Amino acid sequence: MIASLHGVVLARTSNSVVVDVSGVGYFVSTTPETALSLAIGDDLLLHTALIVREDAFLLFGFTTAVELELFDLLRSVTGVGPKSALAIIGALGVDEIRNAVANEDDNAFKSVSGIGPKTAKLITVTLAGKLAGSAAPVDNELLAALTGLGYSEANARAALRKATHGTTQERLRTALAELAAGRTGEKA
Repeated sequence: MIASLHGVVLARTSNSVVVDVSGVGYFVSTTPETALSLAIGDDLLLHTALIVREDAFLLFGFTTAVELELFDLLRSVTGVGPKSALAIIGALGVDEIRNAVANEDDNAFKSVSGIGPKTAKLITVTLAGKLAGSAAPVDNELLAALTGLGYSEANARAALRKATHGTTQERLRTALAELAAGRTGEKA
């Protein structure tokens, strides 16, 4: 299993990159947002899923572990393969997918090319209750970081509830800003 790649971007298209890792170039399918944000020569770390097919080994890469977890959850839905899961993440993003599932809004998924009404409904039903749990490991890491800085667990949790968007680092910055502004209480 190839769980991650760390290397240099050799080439890119609108939905893929070639990552040089110690002289080996790996072709990785990504969301358009990821691929287009990169330039040749950029240092890159991708969380990856290796899909083994009868005729190919396919790598799908994500800039955050949350995206990778969501990719795996989407693939667990009957009728959603890796290319469809990648298309959903690329078209909607993590937050919009979470909101659509929480609000049982299958129209959001119907807007993605290749996702029909039955599959869209199946996504909302299958993922109901599963998305909050997928972010728990990241939340635990952030909670540990904030309590390690001297904030009470209650205040750290309150700040993290307000820091729901972005990468782990962006969420940490948002939570620290909330705590520094005193909107969630004082240091322990």
